Amino acid sequence: MKTQIHPTAVIHPKAQLHPTVEVGAYATIEGDVKVGPQTIIGSHVVLQGPVEIGARNRIFSGAVIGSEPQDLKFAGEFSKVKIGDNNSIREYVTINRATGEGEETRIGNGNLLMAYVHIGHNCVLEDSVVIANSVALAGHVYIESLARLSGVLGVHQFVHIGRRAMVGGMARIDRDVPPYMLVEGNPARIRTLNLVGLKRAGFSTEELQTLKKAFRILYRSEITFKEAIEKLEFLSDNEHLKHLRRFLLLSQMPGRRGLIPGRE
Repeated sequence: MKTQIHPTAVIHPKAQLHPTVEVGAYATIEGDVKVGPQTIIGSHVVLQGPVEIGARNRIFSGAVIGSEPQDLKFAGEFSKVKIGDNNSIREYVTINRATGEGEETRIGNGNLLMAYVHIGHNCVLEDSVVIANSVALAGHVYIESLARLSGVLGVHQFVHIGRRAMVGGMARIDRDVPPYMLVEGNPARIRTLNLVGLKRAGFSTEELQTLKKAFRILYRSEITFKEAIEKLEFLSDNEHLKHLRRFLLLSQMPGRRGLIPGRE
């Protein structure tokens, strides 16, 4: 099967496109770009290598992937964007490549990035993340699988957002968001568990009860963080609770931003 390339598209000789790739009108593919099977590149898309894109992705009109990082430390070193499979990258999304020799900005599998999302240098998105319109991620943001970010919000550099967390729209996220929590407001605060999301994901009654107990220990008791972490260790052998506790501990490590607080 011959690659379907619109006659107005501009493709660099170094680009490697699988025979099933489609390229729309006025798209530009520059430099070392690899695109996997059945990926569709829309009109006016710009890919600036080094970029690696997997299979069955849909990249909509006006998206720009692989441009230089918006970082004054960048000195032209080799870095890249790496994108997995089955992602939907909507109109005018921008994904910058990384700062640092050999580093990469990485998008996993099955993610949905809605229109005007910006992914800064060295960011990592795991799998099945949904980011709504006009969200901006600064550099080195890490988002775990199945997190949900509502529209028109900003995420500070080096922030981590945990698995199945839900972030409300127009928030300012300047510290880590623990897994399974719902965060909203400005200043942002942890309000409750992401119960709707967890129920939709098929969490059992027992799993939900365990996470509810963990939430009360962390955000509704008068004990210290250290005491709360110790209580969580003996609360249950639940895998979700273990992941939550591990995330909380790592957020206290040097170089991390710390945790978004609960209510005042």
